[in-house]
Amino acid sequence: MFWLICLIFLAVFKNFYLYWINRSGSTKFMEKKIIKKFGNQLRVRVCGVLVEDNRILLVKHKSLGTQGILWAPPGGGMQFGSSASENLIREFEEETGLKIKIRHFLFIHEFLNPPLHAIELFFDVERVGGILRTGSDPEVEEDDQIIEKVAFVNFHDLGQMERLQIHQALRECRSYEEIIQKKGYIKIK
Repeated sequence: MFWLICLIFLAVFKNFYLYWINRSGSTKFMEKKIIKKFGNQLRVRVCGVLVEDNRILLVKHKSLGTQGILWAPPGGGMQFGSSASENLIREFEEETGLKIKIRHFLFIHEFLNPPLHAIELFFDVERVGGILRTGSDPEVEEDDQIIEKVAFVNFHDLGQMERLQIHQALRECRSYEEIIQKKGYIKIK
């Protein structure tokens, strides 16, 4: 009986240990994949700000940001030959399942944290159809998806979140009005 208990304990401990090693190792592995795919180049991205009932739609990404989690507005990289609005409409539907129309351009944000560098065009958008769901990022392999969750977050809760887990352009925003008042070029250090 003693040996049986020891074997069970070792099996449980081994599984926990392998889970922990795999989890911490997979984050670093994903970071390397992200850098390999998107690093050492300038990317142009589009991002959509959708606010309904004083809640902003955000996508929770894993393996991004300084803490391994990043809440950001839906959006993604521009494809050559498609306009900014076409790219944003496509990206929004891929990540959230929602169909949108663009109201107007808001601001440009520059993200610069070598080896990653992006120019992001932010637009105010509104929902015109679709059903909210957690989508995927077609720029990333199926097994390496970084989109973990899609949710409407009220601005009070956004203010309570860990600051470094929120997209740089939104970290200090506590209302829709503060977002749409941003104009021009923004670079946050």
